[in-house]
Amino acid sequence: MRRYTDSDIAAVYRVIEERRDMRHFLSGGLDPALLGRLLRAAHLGPSVGFMQPWRFIRITDQELRQSVYRLVDEERRLTAVALGERQDDFMRLKVEGVLECGELLVAALMDRREAHVFGRRTMPEMDLASVACAIQNLWLAARAEGVGMGWVSLFDPAQLGQLLALPLGARPVAVLCLGHVGEFYSEPMLQQQKWAERQPLETMVFENRWRNDEEGSPSG
Repeated sequence: MRRYTDSDIAAVYRVIEERRDMRHFLSGGLDPALLGRLLRAAHLGPSVGFMQPWRFIRITDQELRQSVYRLVDEERRLTAVALGERQDDFMRLKVEGVLECGELLVAALMDRREAHVFGRRTMPEMDLASVACAIQNLWLAARAEGVGMGWVSLFDPAQLGQLLALPLGARPVAVLCLGHVGEFYSEPMLQQQKWAERQPLETMVFENRWRNDEEGSPSG
């Protein structure tokens, strides 16, 4: 079957549209079988040269979770200072759910990536793009399963790597909070909080060459 049924296609588009970066979680962990399905979805992600550069570290030690939280909170405060006049607005946002979520994962780039040249000779950053694809798979599968997920990037990679004993050359990419939620946000939380809005698609689709803003719409 080349084409899925209309209902299956609608479900794919629905889960994409309703995916949310969640920060509020209910107590309680995830069923191991469910977590296994989500991780398998991530592992089915595409990767350049089939290098599969993702590694997932499941944080089950509560003291270690507290240490991860402290790193995130430290960077949250430094980010607030760097934002200048938006500092107070930022500090009012809930930007992580590290302590509340049922499962805490760290997604990392593997070490010895320089051995993988296929697709990376001129674009070595494609290893990071591959990990991002795996994370997106995990995110969409979680949403389909009714599980909330939040991607946290507020941390110093060197400090988190040292905390988790990453080998030389490996690098943490994301702290992923997963867990059951009371409800999913009706729209992206940062949009709800008036931090930013989704930009119109037509301003981001060009034809044949880069279009500067002053050149008008694609049809213009």
